[in-house]
Amino acid sequence: FRRYTVDRCDFNSSELNDIEYIRSEFYNKLEFVRFSSSLGKFVGYTEYGVKQADYWNSQTAIIEGLKAQREAVCLNNVGNDYYKA
Repeated sequence: FRRYTVDRCDFNSSELNDIEYIRSEFYNKLEFVRFSSSLGKFVGYTEYGVKQADYWNSQTAIIEGLKAQREAVCLNNVGNDYYKA
């Protein structure tokens, strides 16, 4: 592996408030930066990741686009995996 991105939705119910959209960026199997819709920003885990997070957090369009993914991707697909007992 070189560089790859993993998008995921964490949820406890099908309510939008209980859903978190997460985008993790990896390089050589090491996560260097992560966006969390709960925080509404990127957080860096390496020196390079902190620099990337600072840059991406300054780009309003990127942040707003990722925040919208919680509803566009997660909320619209949570029914595929969430079953009420």
